[in-house]
Amino acid sequence: MGKKKVSRSGSSAASRVVLDTSVFISAILFHGRPSQLVGLWQKGRLHVLMSSDVLNEYVRVLAYPKFRLAKEDIKSIIEQDLIPFVEPVKTSAVFRIIAEDPSDDKFLVLAVDGQADLIISGDKHLLALKEFRGIKIVTAEEFLSLNMIVLGSGIKTGR
Repeated sequence: MGKKKVSRSGSSAASRVVLDTSVFISAILFHGRPSQLVGLWQKGRLHVLMSSDVLNEYVRVLAYPKFRLAKEDIKSIIEQDLIPFVEPVKTSAVFRIIAEDPSDDKFLVLAVDGQADLIISGDKHLLALKEFRGIKIVTAEEFLSLNMIVLGSGIKTGR
């Protein structure tokens, strides 16, 4: 915590983002386009926000048998590829927005409490919102193909 807060209206700091679980898993385990996000967050071009609820879900999903990861592999991913590059956010907001899947609300809570610029998601319920309390919700592909990057004053598009 102790890191400088950045307003969504823009500053020279990296864009503040929330990654939903599907985007995190795709980025960290596979070699498709979402994997480009790893380099962005590790180089400080994306400022990834993290709550205990979201971290617990990442760990739970990484442990799914289909990924064939040993406990040591999961620990390494979390401790080496993620934790050094995130800003912890203590969440306190409580609301129910996504009736179809209330477990998705944790990403909205994190985004609001962490003053995120965007949520990068692969979840149909989150994506259907398009925006929540001024926070845009985009796919990893949209984010990467629109060249949404930090250019010294918040999020800019390649258009």
